[in-house]
Amino acid sequence: MSVGLSHYLILGSILFAISVIGIFLNRKNVIVLLMAIELMLLAVNMNFIAFSHYLNDIAGQIFVFFILTVAAAESAIGLAILVLLFRNLRTINVDDIGSLKG
Repeated sequence: MSVGLSHYLILGSILFAISVIGIFLNRKNVIVLLMAIELMLLAVNMNFIAFSHYLNDIAGQIFVFFILTVAAAESAIGLAILVLLFRNLRTINVDDIGSLKG
């Protein structure tokens, strides 16, 4: 049995659904929210790579390179903000971040 395009697309859609469920079910912990966003980006990247291979076009792989670059910057900035919030508030609870409003 060979692995076809539909297998990759099903796996990508399952990963995407898990990440959406993770975002909607867990609104308390910032780290889990960042991980769910990263999982969502990786699911989209899997679809880009699958279509790129299926269509013999390199454009999808170039998009993945840029998405991975943006995802790395997003996670670095997100973790830096998270460290600063923890230093100021001593918590990473999303509900407590609302207390920073002026």
